[in-house]
Amino acid sequence: MSDTDTPVIEIRDLHKAYGQLEVLKGVSLTARRGEVVSLIGSSGSGKSTLLRCCNLLEESQQGDVIFKGEAVHWKGEGLNRHPADKAQVIRIRTNLSMVFQQFNLWSHMTILQNVMEAPLTVLKRDRTEVEAAARKYLDKVGIGDKCDAFPAQLSGGQQQRAAIARALCMEPTALLFDEPTSALDPELEQEVVRVIKALADEGRTMLLVTHDMRLAADVSDHVIFLHLGKIEEEGPPNQLFGSPKTERLQGFLSATVAA
Repeated sequence: MSDTDTPVIEIRDLHKAYGQLEVLKGVSLTARRGEVVSLIGSSGSGKSTLLRCCNLLEESQQGDVIFKGEAVHWKGEGLNRHPADKAQVIRIRTNLSMVFQQFNLWSHMTILQNVMEAPLTVLKRDRTEVEAAARKYLDKVGIGDKCDAFPAQLSGGQQQRAAIARALCMEPTALLFDEPTSALDPELEQEVVRVIKALADEGRTMLLVTHDMRLAADVSDHVIFLHLGKIEEEGPPNQLFGSPKTERLQGFLSATVAA
């Protein structure tokens, strides 16, 4: 299999528990280069946990996490299972940039400093190159004029766009979005939606956890509906949203539209 055929992210039969509470019950997914995979489902279905397991922010108890054909090495079993190779974890995480629901910007740093911080400290890249890249990505998300502002001086939509610029500045292989618009008012939400759609149009590999069914329908190549830690239904967006097969997905979509 060539590099272009090898999935960027592959999850096989993943199980995740918090003590006795099993959150993921044997979930598998594949995201190939240039593919947008969206995870939808009710609160508590395991979407965000699955996303965090992909870049090893959460440790799973069973199953495989594979990045560009390279399987994560584990030691121990069950609740005592942990990644065995710290360097491998860092390498995978730096290639899977995550955009969180709550922005997570450093309040004491300017927006430019926020975007530059990780490439400088984690990747040890040249400061001049990093600054040029940071300004480019801030321009790309439409807030190039906010470089010298602090997070508290920006709207929620602007802060989330800064967080996306920060993720892009790591030059990642894939982007992971965890409910990137759910903390925003509808008007500000659309600012962020436009940026995500533009990134999808560029052919970037993305995993997207979202409550916004229209966004999932517009940008996804593949949609996964999670229910109580299992994949209830999956397929192309026109199939899932146009003719859902299971009663659970039908009910979920009806409730989402009603809301």
